[in-house]
Amino acid sequence: MKKLFLSSVLGIISLLVLGFTLTYFIVKDPDKHMAADSQPTNANQEQTGETVKHPYAPPSLDDVPVGEEGELIKLGHKYATETSTALDGYVGNTLSCASCHANGGYEGSLDLVGISKTYPQYNPRAGKEVTIEDRINGCFKRSMNGKPLPKDSQEMKAMVAFYDYISQNVPDGTTERPWAKLKRSEADIENVDIEEGRELYNKACITCHGENGGQGTPLALWGDDSYNIGAGMARLRTAAGFIKEYMPKAEVGGYSQGSLTDEEAMNIAAYINAQMRPDFPDKIYDWPNGDAPDDAAYETIAGKKKDNTAKK
Repeated sequence: MKKLFLSSVLGIISLLVLGFTLTYFIVKDPDKHMAADSQPTNANQEQTGETVKHPYAPPSLDDVPVGEEGELIKLGHKYATETSTALDGYVGNTLSCASCHANGGYEGSLDLVGISKTYPQYNPRAGKEVTIEDRINGCFKRSMNGKPLPKDSQEMKAMVAFYDYISQNVPDGTTERPWAKLKRSEADIENVDIEEGRELYNKACITCHGENGGQGTPLALWGDDSYNIGAGMARLRTAAGFIKEYMPKAEVGGYSQGSLTDEEAMNIAAYINAQMRPDFPDKIYDWPNGDAPDDAAYETIAGKKKDNTAKK
């Protein structure tokens, strides 16, 4: 009994000593002992709006190779960021690749890191497999309302060299780029409220884009200086998804980036795309397999055939 009592006393004393020792070290250097618990997880980073590290961070533009290859890469970056001025002979508006892809796709919204690794790939709008050159020219013809670059031109080679450079850390065989995928809006497009979209535009967008939709600037959302009806942004779900994710860039009118609801973003997209913009005559040949999405902004030959068949 006495031994049991002594063992219990010794055990209690040991626990007290251990407790005082731990308390001493934690008080002495609390940052060191709290560091492990304070490291944010990716989930926490997303919830607090902190930047999550890119899974395949592109190499610095300061590290491009010396010589002809490096000069071609830097030229490609210039074309991607100053498209309407550096390639004015091919661009029919005031936009550039950077209007949607921040810094020409090098970082930020809709980055293009890894894009070279995913092509060639099947494109439903074209109804066939397309190359990276085809995809670039699609943007020139639609988003920039211009004309395609010759595929063997220095301009095209420079742009491809730039995209190859920023994609070099992405594994070969990559087919999807989830870090840059734009979530298309799932809001109701049958009952959009264009008038509410106008009101929201005047609150959250007008500071940067102006009353005339930014015509004459690299921020043009409608008019002759903007994308034509064949562009991806002319589709409501695509435009609303972009607005929801990235707009407004700075807090304005009580709104900040990511604060708009799906419905609000959809209504703004509907207002913007209800405005006048250039036509794209070849649009009727899009989605030749009759699989146009529900937010396609125009009729196609294949779509009409499909509708006529369904009516018979």
